[in-house]
Amino acid sequence: MSQSPKSPNTIPNPNSDQDYLNLEPPPSLKSQWKPKALSLPDIWVKEQALKHVICNMQQQFSHTPSISPPSEPDLTSFQSFPLDPIEPDYSSLLSDVVLLGIFSKLPVSQHVSNSLVCKCWLYLTGRVVQSLKVKDWSFISSGRVFNRFPNLTDLDLVGSCIQMPKDSGVLLTHKTVSVYVDTSFTFAGFLGKTALLPLHVVDTGLAMVAEKYANLRRLVVIGASEEGLRQIAARCYTLQELELHCCGDLALKGISGIKILQVMKLIGSVNGFYDSTISDIGLTLLAQGCKRLVKLELCGCEGSYDGVKAIGQCCQMLEELSFYDHRMDGGWLAGLSYCSNLKTLKLKSCKNTDTSPGADEHLGTCLTLEELHLQQCHIRDKQSVKALFLVCENVRAIDFRNCWGLDDDMFSLASICRYEAFNFFHKQNVIGPTESIIIPMSDYALNTSSFASSSNLRFSSSFDRRVKLLSVEGCSLVTIKGLESVLLSWKELQQLRVMSCNNIKDTEVTPELANLFSMLKELKWRADSRSLLLSNLVGTGMGKKGGRFFQRSKD
Repeated sequence: MSQSPKSPNTIPNPNSDQDYLNLEPPPSLKSQWKPKALSLPDIWVKEQALKHVICNMQQQFSHTPSISPPSEPDLTSFQSFPLDPIEPDYSSLLSDVVLLGIFSKLPVSQHVSNSLVCKCWLYLTGRVVQSLKVKDWSFISSGRVFNRFPNLTDLDLVGSCIQMPKDSGVLLTHKTVSVYVDTSFTFAGFLGKTALLPLHVVDTGLAMVAEKYANLRRLVVIGASEEGLRQIAARCYTLQELELHCCGDLALKGISGIKILQVMKLIGSVNGFYDSTISDIGLTLLAQGCKRLVKLELCGCEGSYDGVKAIGQCCQMLEELSFYDHRMDGGWLAGLSYCSNLKTLKLKSCKNTDTSPGADEHLGTCLTLEELHLQQCHIRDKQSVKALFLVCENVRAIDFRNCWGLDDDMFSLASICRYEAFNFFHKQNVIGPTESIIIPMSDYALNTSSFASSSNLRFSSSFDRRVKLLSVEGCSLVTIKGLESVLLSWKELQQLRVMSCNNIKDTEVTPELANLFSMLKELKWRADSRSLLLSNLVGTGMGKKGGRFFQRSKD
């Protein structure tokens, strides 16, 4: 029986396969409808959907007899499409202990990718991570960090304590801190005024950290007060390294309970970022509370002779002391003589060494010092530089790197560092001019009081403490003449490194220096980088064409 054509208002029957498969647009839209070219993702999606529909229909008709009329298509005649089989998860056969052992051997860079495999790996990877830098404070305040990473031993909270827009796209970086800034940024200590979290918020977070991470070994925090640090000291018994930004003198009272603290980095003031005061009061509190310090770095800290003396008297295990952009008062160099176990002294980005070092006879000597590092320092005051070398006269390794004002006159003062034990005992009035002492080199735990109490002591020339290593890099004012005057006075020099000192010419090396170079155990010589570059460009035609275009005309 013939069927009448359907009108546009006729409601289609949802049970009719013919209506369901009719994909043509209605007549009213045919004039506006244009076929659109399918992209590869669309084709793939449609093909996968069609495979899924046909597969379900085949399963249905394979169990139920077909009762469709002859006029309808026989769906059982469709050929089956091959589907990719699901591979078994062999990692599920391993226990969590075995997987944790495997994850612990993988590099840290793979932790993120491993955590995206499945929920099980996400859970296990979080228990392997031990070091974390938190960028969002809500991760701490909500407690999610403790569930996600329960075994942290190294925690950095500086990025989360700074309230700056993370999507600004402008990253302001300093050697000690990096923050995102927006258009309202001004160089006026902005972090200390508006951008840091309130003290009570930071203290609350530190209390939560102390409760959950009792095995914490390293902590970095900014803007903490005495109460928050006291919570850390009371519960984190294994804390060995602490880095504090933007905290005052009284805040250091809170760390007095950290008995095994060995590494301390104290950042008081950073130009343009924040400004907090660390004076002799804070240095004394630090020295009295943390007597087992081995390494101490003071950045932007104030102080004087009293603060350095307190550190030397209380922290008798201190081996490395660093000053970064210090604001010390005059006379602080004399306090280094109280550091009885100091082996390394570093000065970085210091605008002056000591504004008023005092008389030479009152400076004293740092007895056990072995290494002196000067990096990006202003070396212009001859009196302060001389005082520094007098305090460090028994040093064995000297490193100058990118120092401003280091010319031949300043560099010649380094010849003071040719220490001999005989000279030291005469300076300290321990022995007379005709007496002698014999002490093995292995017993070089020098102490003035112990020698003063000894009567019949003699020493041999093998006890000399002379400079063994010299490194000069990026000091363009030093010439070959100034270098030679110092090197020839160090008879026991073994290692020499001269890099990027453009006033030291290879052609000016004297026979005496050449003879000294032949006796060294290590020589790294790339002094005049410009002459080396030009010598390598000979015959290539490079390095000369610019003169044709940039010569000044005589018109």
